[in-house]
Amino acid sequence: MAVVLQVALDFVDLHRAVKVAEAAIEGGADWLEIGTPLIKSEGMNAVRHVRKLFPDRTLIADMKTMDAGRAEMEMAAKAGANIAVVMGNAQDSTIRECIQAGKNYGIKVCVDCIDNGKIVERAADIEGWGADYIAVHTTIDDQMYGRSPFDTLRLVCSKVKIPVAVAGGINSENIVDAIKGGASVVVVGGYISKAKDVKGATETIKNAIRENRGVPTTLFKRVGGEGVRDALHRLSTANISDGSHRAEGITGLYPIRPDSKLVGNAVTVRTYPGDWARPVEAIDIAKEGDVIVIDAGGVGPAVWGELATHSAVQRKISGVVINGAMRDLAEVRKLNFPVFTKMVMPTAGEPKGFGEINVPITISGIQINPGDWIIGDDDGLMVMPASNAHAWVNYGMDCLEKENRIREEILSEKSSLGKVIDVLKWQKR
Repeated sequence: MAVVLQVALDFVDLHRAVKVAEAAIEGGADWLEIGTPLIKSEGMNAVRHVRKLFPDRTLIADMKTMDAGRAEMEMAAKAGANIAVVMGNAQDSTIRECIQAGKNYGIKVCVDCIDNGKIVERAADIEGWGADYIAVHTTIDDQMYGRSPFDTLRLVCSKVKIPVAVAGGINSENIVDAIKGGASVVVVGGYISKAKDVKGATETIKNAIRENRGVPTTLFKRVGGEGVRDALHRLSTANISDGSHRAEGITGLYPIRPDSKLVGNAVTVRTYPGDWARPVEAIDIAKEGDVIVIDAGGVGPAVWGELATHSAVQRKISGVVINGAMRDLAEVRKLNFPVFTKMVMPTAGEPKGFGEINVPITISGIQINPGDWIIGDDDGLMVMPASNAHAWVNYGMDCLEKENRIREEILSEKSSLGKVIDVLKWQKR
């Protein structure tokens, strides 16, 4: 069979899902998936509504069934779905019951082995029980840590003859890995559902399938350690905060120029008020792209100025954060060097040599360790632990992509944020 493009409608608002479905079909989508969030939000009425709008389209109800297999397959079938999903982690009896119920109610069954460590060993049994499809699936949260489904896909496809679907971070670049891995059904979610131009994104994916050729993309893909810096230049501190459950940032420090963007690994400095010896020494210790973060107790005199800035520019340092004071503001602004500071004053201190470099420091209640990632913009400063920075970045990227889609809906529909996201419906009762 030709490779099928299945578009996952993972929304919580039906009206938004329908708009994406319409545009995706115009772009060439083959199947529509009523995603689990939409089913949990709207119930089987979501399936009924989409079936009414698209009577000839193959619909998948992503039930994620773990129990009561017969009842849930019946519900999906009678609502109008062609395929329903049971989890590969369900009990064997539940999977077999879903398959039997599917035959009784005329609905095909996909067994979704989402991050199931035993999927390769179980695939043959699942096929033997009569499943119509097996899905290899990497969860959204695992994608944030750089995991992908393709290695498992190849192994499963070598074990079974029934069609295998693949899901989990599929985009226009890596879709060739899905095809080479043997997938018969490619499930695409965010690359299409969060795109500004849904029809265009769908067309791009379809062309990539036909030509078996990846198309580069900057969004809708997740990064590992090497991609953190580039991704951070596309993100805002607000994106980072939202993606990490409203994480708090450093407060009380402000950029000296509007539209400043600061990204780099921290070289931390603890110094005494007005003692600028350690901050200057840190310039020679820092590597290209680093950010010097100075804790001078949040008071003056100044520990940074024009000459230190010239030195940092020569070393290709990304910027400086000062919990204290700086001076020479006009000259430093001319150098276009990102500086975030608590205060500005003309008086400088003395180079006494107290303090330490590359030790943990705390500014406005936020601990900063050497090597942690610092991102700064007009909204403020965020600190990301070096050990987990890629996950922070990937969750932030997810927020950016969702906002891009919402913005497009507001502008294209001449609507409001409240109406687009149905804010009254989701207020806590």
